[in-house]
Amino acid sequence: MTAMARIARSTVEGDAAPPYSANRLLAALRPDALAEIAPHLVLVDLPVDAVLFDAGDDVEHTYLPCGPTQASLLVVTSDGQEIEAASIGREGAIGGVVSAGYKPAYGRAVVRVPGHAFCLPTQRLEEIKSRLGVVADLFDRAADVFIAQMMQLVACNALHPIEQRVCRWLLFAHDRSGDEPIRLTQETLAQMLGVQRTTISAVARALQESDVIHIGRGRVEVLDRPGLERRACECHAAVESHFQRILPRVEG
Repeated sequence: MTAMARIARSTVEGDAAPPYSANRLLAALRPDALAEIAPHLVLVDLPVDAVLFDAGDDVEHTYLPCGPTQASLLVVTSDGQEIEAASIGREGAIGGVVSAGYKPAYGRAVVRVPGHAFCLPTQRLEEIKSRLGVVADLFDRAADVFIAQMMQLVACNALHPIEQRVCRWLLFAHDRSGDEPIRLTQETLAQMLGVQRTTISAVARALQESDVIHIGRGRVEVLDRPGLERRACECHAAVESHFQRILPRVEG
C-alpha cells in the first residue's frame, strides 16, 4: 500500500478548506500557472507520525503543506535511530522538489505537526514543469532554499548548544503556526534533535520559567517571540533571509 493510500483524502471545496495561498509556493504562482496545477490538487489530512515516503520509495506524490502543517525529512541509521535532516512546512513542498521523483528517496518523510496539505502526483507536476518554465523555476528556487536549510542544519547541529537548537526549531514551527499553539510533544522534539527527552524537558522548563513559552499537553505556545529569537542561534534568520532573497514575491 502506498503512503498516499494510507492518508485520508478530503476535497478542496467548502468553507473549511484552506485557500491555495495557505502554501507559500502556491501563493507565489502566477494565476495562469496556478490554473494549470489547481485541477490536480487534492486536499489531504496529514495525521501526526504519518510516513509520506520511506527510504528507497519512489516519490509518487508531492505534498504542499498548509498553515501549521510540518514534516521532517529523516536520516534513519542501521540500528533504527532517526535524526532530522530538514523540516518543511507551508513555505515549501515535500517530494518532487530536488529530484523528479523517479529516483528512490534517500530518507524518510514523517509528519510532525498535523494538518492539511495539497497533494498531486509528482509525475503530473513534472509534466507541468516541462510546459511552464515559471513553475519549473519556482520549484528550482524552492530546492535551493531546501538545500540551504540542510546545510545550515548541519552547521547548527555541530556547533550550537541544545537550547539554541530547540529555539531555532520552535522559531521555524512558529513561523508556520502563527498565533496558534504548536502541536508538538517533547518526545517528538527530542527524536528530531537526536537528544534525550530529559534534555529537552530541561530546556523547555527553562524557557517556560523565563516566560518565553508555555508548555501544555502536546502543545507549545510561544509567549515571547523576541525572547525566543534572542535565545536562538543565527540559523533560523539565515535560512529565512535566503528564502526571501530567492523567493522575494512570497509573503509570510
